[in-house]
Amino acid sequence: MNPHIQKLQQSIAPYRDAIIHHKVYQHINSLEDLNSFMQYHIYAVWDFMSILKTLQNNLTCTSVPWFPKGSAATRHLINEIVVGEESDVDADGNRISHFELYLTAMEQCGADTASIKTFTKTLSETSDFNTAYSTANTPNAARAFVDFTFKIIHSRKDYLQAAIFTFGREDLIPGMFLSIINDLYQKLPDSISLFKYYLDRHIEIDGDHHSHLALQMTANLCGDDEVLWKEAEAATIASLERRIALWDGVYEEIMQRKESI
Repeated sequence: MNPHIQKLQQSIAPYRDAIIHHKVYQHINSLEDLNSFMQYHIYAVWDFMSILKTLQNNLTCTSVPWFPKGSAATRHLINEIVVGEESDVDADGNRISHFELYLTAMEQCGADTASIKTFTKTLSETSDFNTAYSTANTPNAARAFVDFTFKIIHSRKDYLQAAIFTFGREDLIPGMFLSIINDLYQKLPDSISLFKYYLDRHIEIDGDHHSHLALQMTANLCGDDEVLWKEAEAATIASLERRIALWDGVYEEIMQRKESI
């Protein structure tokens, strides 16, 4: 393995461990708990697509007239990931993005999709994040998560974008959470089947094939430049800290609801 990647993975291991063993998972015991989780997580699913398309825009030519841009190997890596994320297949074989697939899973579960739909609609109309957050009543933890992602997007540093995409998003679904979802599925198959499919698909596509592609993309962009790798490490740690804070927000909402019952 690339020694720079090994070093970065060692540095971020405590933060990844904190996410994988976060206390929120053991408190997702019902459909209502899962709905709370999804209503926060959907914002991370959406901004994942945003950083993905930013990388495609930065690493390939997406304008006309077309000219070759950057490394053909890196173009191939990001384009292959985009195809899988933006136009995968649902359980019936229909083409769909992972964001849209997640929305359909939320609707099946009975989770509230009004916030994320209002957010994206308002943002598309105004291009103003603060207005979109306010109109959608976006949870503070989700807002902070998205704000950080777009801070990296606006940095215009493709190696940082690739780093948080690769190390801050991939393969962070713990076995405990999968076990909980499998148990809920056994009890409520008509409510959980699409979310279970989303997770299975995520593990199959994102956690295996795409993670290897993303690692190579980040290695290509950082090369042997120690300064770039150090910046990538700092950005990745900050990204993982935002993920922990996002899960903290979900945990607090679940516990507040349970205490009020």
